[in-house]
Amino acid sequence: MQRAAERAGDRDIGQRQRIADQERPAPDRAVHIGEDRRPLVALRRIRHRRIARAAAKQRSDHPVEQHRPPDPKHNRIRQFIEPDHPPPGLRIGGDQRRFGMLRLQIGDDRGRIGQRVVAIDQRRNLTERADRAERRGGVPRRGRDQLDRQPLFLGKDDRLAHEGRDGRSVYLHGCISIGPEGGDTGPRPVPQSTAVTIVLLLAVIALSIALARLHRRVAALEARLVAPTPPIVRPEEAAPVPARPPASPTAPRPRPTIARPSRPRIDFETLVGSRLPVWIGGLALVVGGIFLVRLSIEAGWLPPAIRTVLAALFACVLLAGSEGARRISATRDDPRIAQVLAGAGIASAYATLYLAAALYHLIGPATGFAIMLGVTALGLFLALRHGPPTAVMALVGGFAAPLVAGYDAAGIGALLVYLGLFVAALLALAIVRGWAWLALSALVAAFGWVGLLIALVPPASLGGIGVFLIALAIGGSLAAPRAAIARPWLRAAPVIVALVQMLALAPMLDFSALAWSFYLTLSAAALFLAWRDTTLLPAAIGAALLVTLLVALGLVQGSNATPLALPVALLLFGAGGGAASRRAPGWAVVALAGTAAPLLVAQIVAPSLLPPIGWALADLALALAAAFPAHRHRDRAGRGDLGLVGGVAVAALGLGLAVAAILPPAFAMLAPLAALGILLAAARFDPAIPQSLALFLVIVLLALALPPLSDVAQALAVSMIWEELPYLHLPPAGDAARLLVIPALALLGAGRWQRDLFGPARRIILPATAAIAIAGLYVLLKQPLAVATPDAFRSRGFIERAVLTDLTLIAGGLLWFRHRPLAMALVALALARILWFDLLGLNPAWVPQEVGALPILNAVTLHLALASAIVWRLTGLPRRSLIAALLTLAATLATIRQIAQGSLLTGPVGLSENGGYSAAMLVLAILWLWRGIARHSADLRRFGLTLLTLTTLKVFLIDASALEGVLRILSFMALGGALIGIGWAYRRFVIVTAPARSPSPPPTPVS
Repeated sequence: MQRAAERAGDRDIGQRQRIADQERPAPDRAVHIGEDRRPLVALRRIRHRRIARAAAKQRSDHPVEQHRPPDPKHNRIRQFIEPDHPPPGLRIGGDQRRFGMLRLQIGDDRGRIGQRVVAIDQRRNLTERADRAERRGGVPRRGRDQLDRQPLFLGKDDRLAHEGRDGRSVYLHGCISIGPEGGDTGPRPVPQSTAVTIVLLLAVIALSIALARLHRRVAALEARLVAPTPPIVRPEEAAPVPARPPASPTAPRPRPTIARPSRPRIDFETLVGSRLPVWIGGLALVVGGIFLVRLSIEAGWLPPAIRTVLAALFACVLLAGSEGARRISATRDDPRIAQVLAGAGIASAYATLYLAAALYHLIGPATGFAIMLGVTALGLFLALRHGPPTAVMALVGGFAAPLVAGYDAAGIGALLVYLGLFVAALLALAIVRGWAWLALSALVAAFGWVGLLIALVPPASLGGIGVFLIALAIGGSLAAPRAAIARPWLRAAPVIVALVQMLALAPMLDFSALAWSFYLTLSAAALFLAWRDTTLLPAAIGAALLVTLLVALGLVQGSNATPLALPVALLLFGAGGGAASRRAPGWAVVALAGTAAPLLVAQIVAPSLLPPIGWALADLALALAAAFPAHRHRDRAGRGDLGLVGGVAVAALGLGLAVAAILPPAFAMLAPLAALGILLAAARFDPAIPQSLALFLVIVLLALALPPLSDVAQALAVSMIWEELPYLHLPPAGDAARLLVIPALALLGAGRWQRDLFGPARRIILPATAAIAIAGLYVLLKQPLAVATPDAFRSRGFIERAVLTDLTLIAGGLLWFRHRPLAMALVALALARILWFDLLGLNPAWVPQEVGALPILNAVTLHLALASAIVWRLTGLPRRSLIAALLTLAATLATIRQIAQGSLLTGPVGLSENGGYSAAMLVLAILWLWRGIARHSADLRRFGLTLLTLTTLKVFLIDASALEGVLRILSFMALGGALIGIGWAYRRFVIVTAPARSPSPPPTPVS
């Protein structure tokens, strides 16, 4: 074959291939290179040389090599192929060179197995330094050597370790001997058993390919049965194929394209309208059956021990069935069956634990805790084995199990160890499987447990919770990127949530040194994580900002460790942020906000903490510390660098406060002049700073407004915890008008008139000034009604709150088409007030407040109805329809409550009032459905359908709660039938008559 190929000369590759196929290979079986047609390595007289090694030492980057059994006999390459006459510079063997993927590809890409030429996929072996520009015919693609296939199956020691498929090509893996014993290199007959085995193996592979193709075609045909039939497009006539030049290689035939069938879309209306009621109805029927079984149990037919044993046996049967479903041929191809059985088995195991520990008290707390550990470990193992459905059951059951067995049964320490190990296992499972949802769910549940323990555990046991919280925050942030969580705010969320929970933990520990050590340790961890990964920089900024609130709360409480922890916090954030300030702008925020804000808050909240000279020295130290990042960033002048501009501003503020602290009030104007000197001195670094001297006015006005602003902040803080008399904490009206409203309105007018007045800081100054103006107006609007006594709150509290909210909402509606950002802020503020005060904390249904005696013309009905009407007209508001619908529903229910109770809404709910709620909800649901169908409004139809479903559930679950025995069972049966009827009717009369949706785009052809 070698001489024939050399005589071919300049013939084309196809002719050389025909010659190679016709002639019998020479005994030397040389490896050829198509470019120069010279033998590179002669393989004659090669004895049993092994060219493969065990799978444990081979590369496993190819999918067919991941499941090969280990071969301990040949764990290293004992011998290498050495050529008889190696060319200069070529050496094969030694520890520096290893073979590639060690696989043999038989045949071309179409799957024909009858060719004698095979390709050795060892790109770094025989022809590493050879020219790979051209290869012999019969090789699927360039860059591979050729070798006669026949002698590969000879010899008594030859074996094929593994066989696999990659697309349409067959790969044979294993230890292969080339050439016979002795010097005879001629071909030997293939043993009959080996030949039969190879034929059967190839037949099985071909049959598997055929079955896979048939399965795909059947799936495509089944999907087309439910998909709309696409229009038939006649194919264009194929253009004549031009004759290819003789020297070009034959390109492989492209694989046929299959159009992906379009699946029917299931929107929210179809889901809630026709499917969800049916599912809930079926569930209601199941619950009715459960109550029927419970009725039989209460009759005394089954004792508690027998019930628990039966439940445990049922859980074991389900778990055994999940494993059997993986092995039975009838259910092996459908993993959902095993997943459902495993999930039901884990749920039944937790239910059995609840029966034994909490309901019947058959086992003690310690035993229940041990069983909980076992069930949780089994759930994690099955989640790794079966997939997401089982993981969900393990997640829910694992976090709910301590509540069943008793969270303090084995002590808080044991519970925290259990939670830590469980969360670590869930995060590891999420990392292995790439389940971001599992990692997020585990972290949310873990932080939920921390919040529950902070509220329930006595202060003596809170130390372990702080340690667990730090470990949870650090571990969650480190595991987030490895668990496929890509969004930056989600990756920083564990640290931020832990910092917020530290704020709740510190008062429980009386702001002691232990509480501050927890917060500062977590803050240092946040700084280190942010330095390691810039994505976590928001966590460091959050730590620098939240420490201000912690300092304020600690100093307000009284004597504690806050004065000693304050310098440590200032040093931590100042040094950490200042050292990394050139890496990202956020580090400048950490340095400046972490030092200036806590010191200013301490000076405002606890002025008696230091003498005036002490505060002057502290302010002077702040100015020097702020000058450090400004000096480091002096080479970034003219770019609006935050480190330079912010450092200069904070240095000027610190110097001004230091001068004001040591001077008498008569010379207080020298403080702004000192700050002005700092701004002028900064001109040598950045010439643009003098052009922004208007910032000096803002700084001065902010300094003058700090006392009334602190009073307003205190009033808002106590009102956020639903204090009834925040009016007592407000500053005098004169101070609010003189120091807040008038300066803020003047700055807003100046900024509106001269748009370049504040330069790049305009986006920060104008919103802050607007907030100051709103705070001053809030103080002034609180003056007319002056709710300063409990009687005044009872008679005028809700009316005053409703008037302020409605004025804010009206102002937002008037500015909606003129100044959208300000209008959006006002509307959000008004809606937040309605939610936080009127519906949650200070709801007149449980806090005595008079709303008016008239049935409809009362404060609560008019307030909610006006808010709903305004929101309906704010086009462009996110979730506008949903917010307006909820406000309408709240106004309807409030009207029923006022009609039943009168001016005070705190009375008990009577039978007639409960029926009135059901009737009003039914009427409103029918009204929404009617208007939605008439106006072709999908939103109204969805709201009406949801409300109708909720009303049905209320009637059968709440209104019929007084029923007992068989009547309760019948009510659940009726609920199931009603919901199934609603789903059928909605599908029959609403979805069919709904306007047709736009046709889906044509299917995308995929290879």
